[in-house]
Amino acid sequence: MTGLMLASELHKLVVVTLGGEAVAQIKDTVFDAGGGRVTGFTLSGRGLLAGPMRRSLPFSGVHALGPAAVMIPGEAVFEDRDAVVAKGEAGHGRVIGVPVVTDQGTEVGTVRDVVIEAGTSGRVIGFEVAAHENADQPRRKVFIPRGQTMAVSGEAVVVPARASHFVAEDLSSFGAQVEAFRAETGQPIAGTPAPDEKGLAR
Repeated sequence: MTGLMLASELHKLVVVTLGGEAVAQIKDTVFDAGGGRVTGFTLSGRGLLAGPMRRSLPFSGVHALGPAAVMIPGEAVFEDRDAVVAKGEAGHGRVIGVPVVTDQGTEVGTVRDVVIEAGTSGRVIGFEVAAHENADQPRRKVFIPRGQTMAVSGEAVVVPARASHFVAEDLSSFGAQVEAFRAETGQPIAGTPAPDEKGLAR
C-alpha cells in the first residue's frame, strides 16, 4: 500500500510545480465524505502576510501528494475557488469530532483525523479515533479502517462492525491492518464517489 497521511498533515504543505516553483500552500482539504476521496484543496499564498487565494486546486490537478509537498504540473490546473469547494460543500458532513459507530450500533469513539493515501489516489483509508475506554481512563488514540462505503450524516461516521477488529495503535502499522481488513471482508477501501454528504477536513 502507498504511504498513509493524516489530513491534518496536509495543512500548510507547499504546492510546488514540476518546474520547482513554490506557488501556494494548502489551506483546507476538501473531501467527499460519502465517496471517500479528497476532491481538492483551498489555497493560501506563500509568506507570513499572504492570505487566502481566489483559486483552488482540484485533486485532478495533483501530480503527486507527499509528506513534504503537493506537486502539480503548473498553475494552469488551478480552478475557481467556489467551483472546488462546491465539490465538497463546506460545512456539510464534517467528520472531525463526530462519533464513530459500527453498522450494528456500537459507538467506537470520536474522529480526531482522517487517514488518506499519499500519491495520486486521494483515497480516504480510515480514521484516527479517540477510542472509548473506561470512564476513569483517558481515551487512547487508535486507527480504524473505513468500509467500501462510508455513511456520514454530520452526526456520526458509520463503519462496518468488523472494522473494529482491525484497529492499529499507530499510523505506521495501520496499512497492514487495512490490508488484512480488506482481505477478510473482500471490500475494496475506495468506494464510488457519492453525490452528497460532502465536507471539509481541516
